[in-house]
Amino acid sequence: MALLLLWTGDFTLRTQWTVTLFIALLWWIAAATLRARVIFPLQTLSNLLEALRENDFSIRARGARKDDPLGEVLREVNALGDTLREQRLGALEATALLRTVISEIDVAIFAFDADQRLRLVNRAAERLLGRPTEQLLTRTAAELGLASCLAVSAPRVLGISFPGGSGQWELGRTKFRQGGRPHELLVLSDVSQPLRDQEREAWHRLIRVIGHELNNSLAPIKSIAGSLDSLVARDPSPPDWREDMRRGLSVIAARTEALGRFTTAYSTLARLPHPTPRPTNLDELLQRVARLETRAVVQISPGEPIVLQADPDQLEQLFINLVRNAVDATVESGGSVQLTCERSNQHIAIHVDDDGPGLANTTNLFVPFFTTKPAGSGIGLVLSRQIAEAHGGSLMLGPREGGRGTRATVLLPRAGIREH
Repeated sequence: MALLLLWTGDFTLRTQWTVTLFIALLWWIAAATLRARVIFPLQTLSNLLEALRENDFSIRARGARKDDPLGEVLREVNALGDTLREQRLGALEATALLRTVISEIDVAIFAFDADQRLRLVNRAAERLLGRPTEQLLTRTAAELGLASCLAVSAPRVLGISFPGGSGQWELGRTKFRQGGRPHELLVLSDVSQPLRDQEREAWHRLIRVIGHELNNSLAPIKSIAGSLDSLVARDPSPPDWREDMRRGLSVIAARTEALGRFTTAYSTLARLPHPTPRPTNLDELLQRVARLETRAVVQISPGEPIVLQADPDQLEQLFINLVRNAVDATVESGGSVQLTCERSNQHIAIHVDDDGPGLANTTNLFVPFFTTKPAGSGIGLVLSRQIAEAHGGSLMLGPREGGRGTRATVLLPRAGIREH
């Protein structure tokens, strides 16, 4: 507008050109200032964002001022670059540590993609398959002889032979995603030696228990048989030889019967059948168990009814054993037994509490045939724990909270439990 008024007005040519050059100079200065204050920072910001996109966190913007809006933006981008650099460094260090652990751990690890092609393998897996990584990657599970491991349910123990070794392998499997694609992680750990050690220890304990029980029965039988043989060989026979013979044979019969009970108890423990689950009302089952005991009061805390998918016969035997032990502990003191149920996110717990003298020694509670009762068989708690574990749960014994006595706790998994 100034130039239009200047060139259309009544001014000399010299004045017109002088003012025009002056206005052009001002325009050039303003444009240069605008470029320095706006365009250059925007270009710097663009370069910074491009570097961040390319995972280059070493570039920083200089000259960012607090009193300048664009300067504040550049300061924030610099801070973002520092944060991303620290996060990337932490991720790289964590990845390096994970790769080192995976490489050095003495467990065979395989990672397969959705097409069951091998994408990751560690050194233990290389030794197990007898080939280097270069010959294993991109091979299918069938080509590597691992298709059966991906087909069975996990976790479980399998007997498998590989080029690098054979034995009992504990199989673990889980799913993960990498790059948005599903993968499956297969873990194989050799448990042959631990299983052999456990089996050897179990045989040693069994032999000690059986040997102890046999000695307890055979030693008096042998002694009494020798005495009776001497009695029969005496001539003339003593006047009370019939009574001595009767007492000796009675002792032999009693010890033989005890030995028979022992073998029957062992066969019962060794032949526990697999549970046959069906809908079982837990409250009704506990009520039946409580009615079977007449020596003491068995109280059941009220609660919402629960229907379990379980074997009612085996569960009933489990709680009969626990309630009988609790009543045995309270009959002398005239106490009572309390049954309570508690729910958690993963389990339902059934507690059997008594106010007896408590447990003096918990070391041998679950050792087969160990008992502190004169007429006990020593298999009740062992059988109860086997039943609980066969249902995916557990059995624990410990001191009662808030007073004397014992608490037996049966934990059953919440999965498969239907609540009314």
